[in-house]
Amino acid sequence: MLALSVSFSSCSDDDGQSWDDSGSKIELPYVRAYFLNEGTMGQNNAGIAFYAPNKDNDVIGDIYKAQNKASLGDTGQDMIEYEDYIYVSVYGSNYLAKLNAACVEQARVSFVGDADLSAGIRYIAAHDGYIYASFYGGVVAKINANTLKVEKKLTGYGDNLEGVAICNDMLYVANAYKIEGGNYIYHTEVLVFDLNAFSFKETLTVASNPNNLTEDNDKVFLISWDYSAESRVLQMIDSKNNNKVTNLGYATHVAVENDKLYCVDSRVDYSNWPETAAVNTFYTYDVKLSTKSSGSFLKNAPEELSTAVIYMIAVNDSNGDIYIGTTGHSNVNGDIYRFRNDGTYMEKFDCGGQNPNSAVFFN
Repeated sequence: MLALSVSFSSCSDDDGQSWDDSGSKIELPYVRAYFLNEGTMGQNNAGIAFYAPNKDNDVIGDIYKAQNKASLGDTGQDMIEYEDYIYVSVYGSNYLAKLNAACVEQARVSFVGDADLSAGIRYIAAHDGYIYASFYGGVVAKINANTLKVEKKLTGYGDNLEGVAICNDMLYVANAYKIEGGNYIYHTEVLVFDLNAFSFKETLTVASNPNNLTEDNDKVFLISWDYSAESRVLQMIDSKNNNKVTNLGYATHVAVENDKLYCVDSRVDYSNWPETAAVNTFYTYDVKLSTKSSGSFLKNAPEELSTAVIYMIAVNDSNGDIYIGTTGHSNVNGDIYRFRNDGTYMEKFDCGGQNPNSAVFFN
């Protein structure tokens, strides 16, 4: 019955193509969204929430646990979709998992016993049949996307590596910081690797403590967690212009789609947390015109969103809908706010876990 249901849905919605739902215990609609809940470090409470954009199913707070009868683990770090499969890096538990479109685990690889990779997996990106992962300890790994076998490793590059992005057959990796004598020393480096040769190419100088990276149309967008600045620093790396780095202002979270950056600058005084609310600014940046919008891209947003601590923004590349995730930090579930592509507010829902940090969409 489930197989027939999925087949019928796919024929009506996508010309006969269907997702791999093998092993699913739950009948899911064809159009889906998943949100990775990072959880709180050390509490083994990472999870993945399911949401039906067409409102033809209920929200499932932790579909990973429902499908696999096990917890995702400690600290869900990153989640991407590649070739209709979901890949999740889990930092504290130190493994990479491959899930099908119904969130049923297909394979995993643990790095706990690998001396080079034991400091922990961080961010992931996919290209040409491989998953590329950054690790603390200054390692980049090339992992077969089908088998999850680690095929190659580059060691000794940087210290604690964070965000990754792939652009024009180059892998960009943030080299964030090191700890020396109990003190944090923040770097100003993005490392560039040639994927064809899988070798180091060059180092780019950026704002202090580079962290998050994303790519769109030959550009790489970087957020540096520069603690000496008034907020996190947004930069653009132009891969077609000798990797020129341009400062675009301040943003704590960005999503990019069709040469438009959706930016959130969420500033929180953690010295008085939780008594002090966040101060949030929403704006867009037109990459082609190099212009910043004069106002928010949101319409009729709930007042509470202006002071909530924002942890994520994602755009569904199929229809342009915008999803903004908020956090209450430890012991409080986060919320997801959904807006249409024109910024009109649609709804809010509990994401089923703590600290939602990434999303993938099946359309």
